[in-house]
Amino acid sequence: MNIRQAKQSDASRISEMIVSNFRKNFFPIFKNEEFYFGELNVFDVAREYIDNEEILQNTYVYDDGVIKGVIRLNKDEIVKLYVEPHFQGEKIGSKLLSFATSDKGAKWLWVLEQNERGIKFYKKNGFDFTGERMIEDDWIPLKKMSIN
Repeated sequence: MNIRQAKQSDASRISEMIVSNFRKNFFPIFKNEEFYFGELNVFDVAREYIDNEEILQNTYVYDDGVIKGVIRLNKDEIVKLYVEPHFQGEKIGSKLLSFATSDKGAKWLWVLEQNERGIKFYKKNGFDFTGERMIEDDWIPLKKMSIN
């Protein structure tokens, strides 16, 4: 299997994928240039993984010689799932999701309400809405999805 626990040396690659995906997927929704092209940066995201051993212990990467995807868990919650945009469509996200649910017991996640592409992906992989909703940071609408 090409999925393994993340190491500190993976932090910069993980952060590149997260920043790229945030800009590609969420900037068109929120149009916040100050955040997506100012505050959000690879260095600070990498530091989160380097400085927090617990986060690193709950993060797994898809690595076939190049790290192409990342998934982070918190007990049975999927906290983050990102695939390098250049490698999307190669089933890497589905493999990471299957690993999380089958091997690690992950059961649920929060998805951005306007993230139609993400919602379609999760539904295709056996997740559906629970009916629960929340507002993160006082303005980001999220919906809870769980594995069927």
